[in-house]
Amino acid sequence: MSEEMYQVKIGEEVRLYEAGTTYRRIAEDFQKDYEDDIVLVFVNGKLQELFKKLKTDCTIQFETTAGEIGNKTYRRSINLMLVKAVYDVAGHDAVKKVRIHFSVSKGYYCTVEGDVVLDQDFLGRVDARMREMVDMDMPIHKRSVRTDDAIALFGRHGMRDKERLFRYRRVSKVNIYSMNEFEDYHYGYMVPSAGYLKYFKLYLYDEGFVVQMPVRSAPREVPPFEPQNKLFHVLKESVHWGDLQGIETVGALNDKITKSDVHEVVLVQEALQEKKIAEIAAQIAKRPELKFILIAGPSSSGKTTFSHRLSVQLRVNGLTPRPIAVDNYFVEREENPKDETGAFDFECLEAVDVKLFNRQLNGLLNGEEVVIPTFNFVTGHKEYGSHATKLGPNDVLVIEGIHCLNPKLTMNLPDENKFKIYISALTQLNVDEHDRIPTTDGRLLRRIVRDARTRGSSAQRTIRMWQSVRRGEEKFIFPFQEEADVMFNSTLIYELAVLKLYVEPLLFGIDRNCPEYLEAKRLLKFLDYFVGIGSENVPTNSLLREFIGGGCFKV
Repeated sequence: MSEEMYQVKIGEEVRLYEAGTTYRRIAEDFQKDYEDDIVLVFVNGKLQELFKKLKTDCTIQFETTAGEIGNKTYRRSINLMLVKAVYDVAGHDAVKKVRIHFSVSKGYYCTVEGDVVLDQDFLGRVDARMREMVDMDMPIHKRSVRTDDAIALFGRHGMRDKERLFRYRRVSKVNIYSMNEFEDYHYGYMVPSAGYLKYFKLYLYDEGFVVQMPVRSAPREVPPFEPQNKLFHVLKESVHWGDLQGIETVGALNDKITKSDVHEVVLVQEALQEKKIAEIAAQIAKRPELKFILIAGPSSSGKTTFSHRLSVQLRVNGLTPRPIAVDNYFVEREENPKDETGAFDFECLEAVDVKLFNRQLNGLLNGEEVVIPTFNFVTGHKEYGSHATKLGPNDVLVIEGIHCLNPKLTMNLPDENKFKIYISALTQLNVDEHDRIPTTDGRLLRRIVRDARTRGSSAQRTIRMWQSVRRGEEKFIFPFQEEADVMFNSTLIYELAVLKLYVEPLLFGIDRNCPEYLEAKRLLKFLDYFVGIGSENVPTNSLLREFIGGGCFKV
């Protein structure tokens, strides 16, 4: 008796496959047409893992490691294999916990707690075990269990962070991934086997190690490890502070919200940020030669509120801050460069009148009176009022703009008069010990809320524009972050629990037929981990108020 056959359309081609054929088998027939490895499929628009089986006529699109979702799937699968390898090499009794902390270079910084000496010999054996699993093409299995059973399973495995996390989940089922006897939970889809995971390198770094992995633009290459020491130490300090507060993971935060005084959690975090801002202001005040305080950071970092709060602390130290926005120095619209699509490129440095900027700031430094322009974004031209600015002996210019850390922006200003600050929302909280929260997710959620409140922009539009925003950051901001004299982490450890209540209705408003729906669905699943916090707990001078509104600063 012949098997039932189904029509599968891939591009313009239609083929017949037997019912029950895995999507991995179908992908193998088409892999030769793709430069990069196929790791997932869209079946009639719905994302599926490759081990799933054909059940009906369908249209298929392949997702490779060159795609954003595919690259994340690759990295997530590497993490699963890495953790298993550590346990295999050290022994399950010796390892108390493997923690995957945050992004470093193009990989993740990890630590191992327990009776383990983390040296090059140990790391070499972990690397060898991972490559052995790749050569064996060890399968990655998935099964779905009841949430109560998952909690018990994590308890038996000593995975206390996951055990705590799922006590707050309202779903009835949990997906468990396994490689041989090793079982784990990971937030998102996986590749079907270790044979897909050929490209990685391990590097000893600080008190742990970094697993370095390919980026989307070169999915079959492991980029060189380039430590960003200033950024790393800010992130490490933030994680250490969270550990001291007993808030390492989302489950721990939920415990604080439900079983402790959430108002105290908020106030302690806000006090830490105010302390950091006060320390930066005191550092500036000790150097009377400093006249140009240059502040840069990626989208939704809270630069505007940070500038206000820094200005308050500068006044406490006897200085008079004067704000200047680099955006007021845009070139005339007809002179603005265009990108490859023919649209105006407002993010490149050439969009700024660098000569005028340097001439005016040098004039102020030399005691001259200067009329600072105001850029009219409607007409596309700079406008000059009659009010002139002159620097007094205690005056400092607080300058904000995406290029402020780029030496070319201030090329004619004396270095001894500059103080550079990099600000970013560097998420220190993890979902659990093996699932990190990408910094970009936190910033995207901030931006969705702010854009809806201040610009009437839908979550769909913000998500659609986000990749373009990130490309600009990769090109114009991140390469210069190590130029900063100080770095400030604007993330609040409790903020995602507050943003949840604002952003969920906006994400639910995205139609499931829209291209942005998949990202909205992912974010909604992520937010479901959190117990919400009401905005009445957030102080009016909080950085978070820049996004949710109700702040005491004009932003």
